[in-house]
Amino acid sequence: MSGTTLRQASLARFSTDPRRAGVLGELHARPFPLIALPRALVVLAFMNEDHGQADHALLSELSIRQGVPPPAPDARTHAFGFGKGTLRWERHTEFCTYSWEGPVPKRFGEPVEGHPFGAEFRAPGPLIAGVHLELRPHDEASEEALQVFDRSSFCYSVMEAGLAHAATDFRQDGDGLTRMLVLDDGLPPARAGALAMRLVEIEVYRTLALLGLPLAQAVGPSVQALEARLMGITEEMKGGSEDSRLLLQEITLAAAEVEASAASVLYRFGASRAYDEIVRERLAGVGEQPIPGQESWSAFLQRRMAPAMRTCRAVEERQASLSEKLARSANLLRTRIDVELEHQNRDLLASMNRRAQLQLRLQQTVEGLSVAAIAYYVVGLFGHIADGLEHEGLPISATVLTAAFVPVALILVWITVEYIRKHHLGDGDGH
Repeated sequence: MSGTTLRQASLARFSTDPRRAGVLGELHARPFPLIALPRALVVLAFMNEDHGQADHALLSELSIRQGVPPPAPDARTHAFGFGKGTLRWERHTEFCTYSWEGPVPKRFGEPVEGHPFGAEFRAPGPLIAGVHLELRPHDEASEEALQVFDRSSFCYSVMEAGLAHAATDFRQDGDGLTRMLVLDDGLPPARAGALAMRLVEIEVYRTLALLGLPLAQAVGPSVQALEARLMGITEEMKGGSEDSRLLLQEITLAAAEVEASAASVLYRFGASRAYDEIVRERLAGVGEQPIPGQESWSAFLQRRMAPAMRTCRAVEERQASLSEKLARSANLLRTRIDVELEHQNRDLLASMNRRAQLQLRLQQTVEGLSVAAIAYYVVGLFGHIADGLEHEGLPISATVLTAAFVPVALILVWITVEYIRKHHLGDGDGH
């Protein structure tokens, strides 16, 4: 089918996957702004602690105040004019950003005027990051502005394949904002906007990535204590402790504590890894080239962030290793307990077998005595019959006749008892 025929047929006749619009829209959800230099950006990032309700209320209020329709409740981006600049809002998974772009002050480092983050601005949540970034022409005055930065953490690199230079010291100014300066060497507006937002995201995401470090430092002592408990338990196991069930209970409690500890840091550590990866991607995206004699952004962040990320990974790996060791120890104890139970069952069965044998012997003895007793009564009854026969003139003495009947009575009684016993055993086998 040709392209013309396809357009005439229209794709509307096909049923559309409900996820298609969201997937296609994601590619254009956060476009980079077009920035014509010189320009200043003030960006604030706030944590969403109430699932964005206060965030949406604040944004709606700002929009209505500027005569702009408020965003939809499920909107993820929104932009409108504010003063001499433009305010852009973006919602992320656990934070939101407010970016204002407007005129630069007379000198770099001076407060930016005209942004909405004044006394009337009500923060939608705790502030997690703030950036004051300026894009200026690369001239002598801008070179002098580089002296504002703290030399102990000064980072200065070539960006965008030589079209810009970017400087920062990752320290906060008097307003609590991280200062950044981009010197233009021929950036078109599209690439200027992309570079500015990537540098801002480096600061925001590196701050979020480091949120896992305090948590790792807080959890570390408890993990160490649990490791010591595991060592004590294994020493008792090696020493042949008799109370295996008590040890198993102790291991179970320790394992529960480890799982609870791991669950409490699972999201934060995972988020830190993801944010650290995003920082690396943004550094790769700005096309950084080191300047001889100057520390690059990548080198500084790698040197400062890598130990924190390793600490988080180390705590996470210790928790996983501790959980596995506790599980193995618990399995060993369960095996020991099972063996002990098998030995107890074996002894119990042997004892029951001995009792059964004794009971069988006793039963056989009782059966023998019962045969004799029953035969005695049968012979006694027969003696009365013999006395009657002798009285009626039977030529044989009653005593002799009774004596002769004794073995017959014993045999008959024994046969009867055996028949009854075998009959009962047969019924038992049948059931």
